[in-house]
Amino acid sequence: EVQLVESGGGSVQSGGSLRLSCKASGFTSLFAFSDYAMCWVRQVPGAGLEWVSAINAGGSSAEYADFVEGRFTISRDNAKNTMYLQMNGLKPEDTAVYYCNARPTRVDYWGQGTQVTVSS
Repeated sequence: EVQLVESGGGSVQSGGSLRLSCKASGFTSLFAFSDYAMCWVRQVPGAGLEWVSAINAGGSSAEYADFVEGRFTISRDNAKNTMYLQMNGLKPEDTAVYYCNARPTRVDYWGQGTQVTVSS
């Protein structure tokens, strides 16, 4: 059973930085973490999921939502089965619960998320 555990969230002031981590477990040699493109999505209470960023299986290609505006960097370490999201220049509108998942997302991969709160 694949499990994705997000961590690294917290409360920061506007302009601050956080580094989120997504630790994967349960992958096998046949279906390895390194075989999957991955993504970060976020959810504001009362709103739907919003896609943030994605990275290909090898980590050589990344995509970002327009609102990121060069502030976030996605990366992964396949040897550690871990994906990261470095977030700089945080804004109050970045306040949300951040989740990681495969891309395309799988319903059975959702974790508990990590809360990011940015105050002005």
